Amino acid sequence: MSEHGHKRPPGEKPGWLDNAANVNRLLWVLYLACAAVFAADFFYVKKMHFVPPENIPAFYGLYGFAAFVVIVFGGKLLRRIVMRDEDYYDR
Repeated sequence: MSEHGHKRPPGEKPGWLDNAANVNRLLWVLYLACAAVFAADFFYVKKMHFVPPENIPAFYGLYGFAAFVVIVFGGKLLRRIVMRDEDYYDR
């Protein structure tokens, strides 16, 4: 059995991402790429700003992250509002 409790079909080799060390390496590459893009925003000079908040360094990254957080927490709240019991349609 794999670490998540799923059985692998007989004879199937483990995949590249089944190794936790490879997953950690991939995450570090992602973190470094995000940091590089964030740092590059401070050095990129030719920007055309249409609204004042665009002058903030890394505005679009921060705005996207804030939107993501709102969507996730909004989804959790919406789930509590619209969720039904498991046997809702059986009754």
